[in-house]
Amino acid sequence: MSTPLMIDGADDGAIAAWLETHLAAALAATDGPVAITIPGGSTPFPILSRLTGSAIDWSRIAVWPGDDRIVAEDHPASNVGRIRTVLEPFGAKVVALREGENPPHFALTWLGMGADGHIASLFPNTDPRPDAAKQVIRLTPEPLPPEAPFDRLSLTIPALLDSTELLFVIRGADKRTLFEAAVCGQHDLPVARLLQAAQQPVTCFT
Repeated sequence: MSTPLMIDGADDGAIAAWLETHLAAALAATDGPVAITIPGGSTPFPILSRLTGSAIDWSRIAVWPGDDRIVAEDHPASNVGRIRTVLEPFGAKVVALREGENPPHFALTWLGMGADGHIASLFPNTDPRPDAAKQVIRLTPEPLPPEAPFDRLSLTIPALLDSTELLFVIRGADKRTLFEAAVCGQHDLPVARLLQAAQQPVTCFT
């Protein structure tokens, strides 16, 4: 397991600057395309809006949602739809999740975390495992979040870990406490299972 680098009090601009530096390094390390995966929800989009003002060559970046609600892309709950709206105008290739698909190696896996310790749509009831056989699965959270009561597609822990580095952006003291407990092995929630299996650098903005 890697010990996460914790960065407290970072605003959206500071996180966007970190992302710009790390994406630029990933692009400089290869002549080919680079794949990343990013979370849904409300947190990433103000950061992405700042990031689109950078000098990143988005035409070389393929962006995968870490999870998605099974709705039409024009539905307000669609992660891939929202990501397309923000990033496709700048040339990014945005890839919708498909059950049973095998994603590429990611230069960066960016994750959030729920108050119940879920990552992507790997909720505690789904019993996610680092040795899962599939990379993209369909599942039903239990209980269904009232703000998004839909079945999901999600990258599994092996797919999320097939990445050069991991980034978490976590808001709130309670979530930070839960994350730190995961780092210390004090519970077995999905975030803990991923962190205990992680060997690459992990950065967590709080």
